[in-house]
Amino acid sequence: MKQIALTGLKPSGAPHIGNYLGMLKPSLELAEKFQALYFIPDYHALTTVRDRKQLADLTYQAAATWLALGLNPDEEIIYRQSDIPEVFELAWALSCFTAKGLLNRAHAYKAIVDDNIAAGREADKNINIGLFTYPVLMAADILLFGTHFVPVGLDQQQHLEITRDVALTFNKNYGNVLTIPEAVIRKEVMTIPGTDGRKMSKSYNNVIPIFAPPEQVLKPVKRIVTDSKRPEEPKDPDECNIFAIYQHFAEADAVAAKRQLYLEGGLAYGAMKQELFELLDSAFADKRDRYNALMNNTDELDRILENGAEKARAIAAPIMAKVRKAIGVST
Repeated sequence: MKQIALTGLKPSGAPHIGNYLGMLKPSLELAEKFQALYFIPDYHALTTVRDRKQLADLTYQAAATWLALGLNPDEEIIYRQSDIPEVFELAWALSCFTAKGLLNRAHAYKAIVDDNIAAGREADKNINIGLFTYPVLMAADILLFGTHFVPVGLDQQQHLEITRDVALTFNKNYGNVLTIPEAVIRKEVMTIPGTDGRKMSKSYNNVIPIFAPPEQVLKPVKRIVTDSKRPEEPKDPDECNIFAIYQHFAEADAVAAKRQLYLEGGLAYGAMKQELFELLDSAFADKRDRYNALMNNTDELDRILENGAEKARAIAAPIMAKVRKAIGVST
C-alpha cells in the first residue's frame, strides 16, 4: 500500500508563478510515488473571507487550478475541507492536547501581534480565535488521513512542526494512534522572486499570474527589476530576477547557454524578458484553456469534489474511529 502525501491549496485567489514552482508543481509530482490527496481548505479561508459568493468562487478557482495543472481525479483524490466533517471533530480533540504557548509562538499570530504593538494597538486587536487556532485545524487536516509526507514552503514549515508536536503529545497519552508526518521541501524553489525582487507574493503586488490572458502576463514580466548594465557588459545570472524564473522553464542546454551569455556579456534584459514571456505562454496556454473551461462549468467541479470527498472519507473514517476508541467516546 502506498504511503500518503497530502497538500492543501488555500482559496486565496488566482495562482502565480511562485505558487506553481514553490508548491503546486512539486505537490503534483508526489502523485508519481504516493497516494496523493489534494484539498481546498475553505474553512481556513473563513478567518479572512466573509463574503459567501467570494468564498465559493475562490474555492472553485483552487479546484480548477489543480485540475488544469494535470491532477487526474480518477487516480488522485481532490476534495473540499468542508465536505469532511471528521476534520472538525478531530480538530477539537487535538486542541485539547495543544499547549496555548505553542500557538502563541506561531509565526502568523506573532506577526499580527507585533504589528499591533508597533502601531500602539492592543496586542490581540482584530485577531479571531480561528486565526489563533489555525495550526490546530491544519493538524487535523493532515493527521486525519494518516499522512506520511506534506510538501510545504518555509512559511508553513512551522505549522507542520506544530502538527508533529500535537500528534506526539496525543500518542504519548493514548499510544501509537496518529501517524507522524514529515515535511517535503524543495530547497531550489523555496523562494521565487517577484517583479520587484522580493519574494513573489500577492501581498506585495509583484506576481506573474499563470492563467491570465497573455497580455496580463507580459505586463508584469516587463516590470521585472534589473540592474542598469548594458547588453555588452558581463552579468551575474544568479543575481538576476529574470534568470531566477527562466531557469525553471527553459531546457537545460538553453539555461546553460544563457548562463554563459550572462557571464561573457552580450545579453540584453529586454530580449531576456521577451523570451521568458514566450516560455511562460507556451507552458501555460493549454492549462489556461482548461482552467477557463472548468471555471465555466462549476457543476463539473462540484461533481469532481463530491466524488473526491467520498474517497477521502473512506480513508478518514477508520482513523477517526481509532481516535474515538482511544479517547473513550462512542464509536
